[in-house]
Amino acid sequence: MALTSINQVTKNIVEAQRAVGDATDIAPVKLVGTQIYVGLNDANTRKQEHETDRYVSLLKKICVQYGVPFSFDVVHGGYVHDDGEYAEETSIVLAFIGVEQDVVDQIASDLCTFFKQESVLVTTEEIQARTVHSVFRHA
Repeated sequence: MALTSINQVTKNIVEAQRAVGDATDIAPVKLVGTQIYVGLNDANTRKQEHETDRYVSLLKKICVQYGVPFSFDVVHGGYVHDDGEYAEETSIVLAFIGVEQDVVDQIASDLCTFFKQESVLVTTEEIQARTVHSVFRHA
């Protein structure tokens, strides 16, 4: 695409945004953001027993069954067992925004059971959230 065409597209976008107003002026809403950290090492063998994709598939099925919006990331980290032994493992960090804490706790309990964990870590924080919409609507 020629530079003049890119400049024209940019100009059109700017004009469209001015026509509908600044989308970021929408007032933020206070919500609760929650993360569940789930290790993939088995509590008894202290080794990852299945491929990461299998755990991800199960995690998605659980969230869909509960009907909650979610996102997740696969990360690598370390921790100390109750007996003092240090371990490194692959973990999944599951994130929710605006999901009730009792539902989060039920999901965390299910993940702890299905992933054969001693425990999972749940963090909660108050966040400000807003949605920003495109000025262009899909047909």
